[in-house]
Amino acid sequence: MKVNTMRAYFFIALLMIAPLSGFAAELTIEQQTAKSQGIVLYNQFKAISATPLLKIAADAGDPDAQYYLGEAIRENHRYIDAEAKEAYEDAAKQGSIYSMIRLGQMESDLCATMNNCPKSQKAPKEWLASAKALATAEAAQGNAESMYLLYEITGDKKWLEQSAENGFSFSQYLLATEYREGGGFFLLPSNRMDAVERWMKASAEGGYPRGMSGLAAVLLEKKDPEGAREWTERAAATGYVEAIFNYGYYLAGKNTEFGFPVDFVKSYALLSLFLELDGGGGAKDDAEYVISKIKEKMNQAELDEADKFAVNWKKTHPPLSFFPFKLSR
Repeated sequence: MKVNTMRAYFFIALLMIAPLSGFAAELTIEQQTAKSQGIVLYNQFKAISATPLLKIAADAGDPDAQYYLGEAIRENHRYIDAEAKEAYEDAAKQGSIYSMIRLGQMESDLCATMNNCPKSQKAPKEWLASAKALATAEAAQGNAESMYLLYEITGDKKWLEQSAENGFSFSQYLLATEYREGGGFFLLPSNRMDAVERWMKASAEGGYPRGMSGLAAVLLEKKDPEGAREWTERAAATGYVEAIFNYGYYLAGKNTEFGFPVDFVKSYALLSLFLELDGGGGAKDDAEYVISKIKEKMNQAELDEADKFAVNWKKTHPPLSFFPFKLSR
């Protein structure tokens, strides 16, 4: 019975996706560079600057670039317009479940409130059905990310749990956060915190930056400052904006619970990286304020050393990123 059901899922998925499917184009070096740079800018909340770069790779047929192009346009305009819809549809035709979900959400998009949603090739419920069929087929093959997408499509937390159990670090972070905020049922508070730590640790060890920062917070609560320092530094090394800010802030002698030694040079250097974050959010303003206070305690030689440290950090670490959820809520 299970085998027949699984085969049925595969067959339905093929029927629903086959007419739309295509093969992702192989990008040239220039197109891949444009895509990578576009995603970096998007992840820094610079959607306007990201759009033309993403369009280069999207026009070449890359489905991931097409999805991010749709996201950038949607965020710029605050709703799904004809251009964003077209980008999502191009990606959906190549099997992008994320794009199918976006198209399936148009009835709740601001464009619906404004009564100007662009006409799509399918009704929203049909896009969601396509997304569910394909995600179900992929989940049956053990794809943990597709299990997570089924959670987004259905709202059924069993899929989030299965995705976490199967090693998707983002789902592990979401599950830990869900438990931390009171979700789930636990007989004892200690059992809840054990579950939070278990899943946050799994997410962190899986390389997810938010999970690393989350684990640092859990370890600090457990009176393990050494572990908290380690995971704060590891999270900062990924380019995660929140982690770098925290690390730089602690090095300035703030939040002494972590036990970081005061190092104004490194603190100033790390926080100065934020001066390029002019795409949105308050990170740049917060960093400028702290930097102004640190600068009062530094001489010119230390400021010069900090500038060199910042330049070397940028050469040896990933770009700054807010690591927004790919399927933003």
